[in-house]
Amino acid sequence: MLKIKLQPTGKKHQRSYRIVVADGKSKLSGTVLDTLGTYNPHETENKISVNKESYDSWLNKGAQPTDTIRKLIK
Repeated sequence: MLKIKLQPTGKKHQRSYRIVVADGKSKLSGTVLDTLGTYNPHETENKISVNKESYDSWLNKGAQPTDTIRKLIK
């Protein structure tokens, strides 16, 4: 099953994340099918940027977002 999830990047205490589509059983830093956007919890404005067209097309193909992604996209 395909999952839309966060892939951590950056330093230990300055994490930023990529929003990616990957196999549900793959590691966090495993192979990625598509990169949909970014999320930076340390910025004050525009913490999340997502390509909505790609996000919607992956949802239509059957990819399931994680709970965290669902909360961030709302």
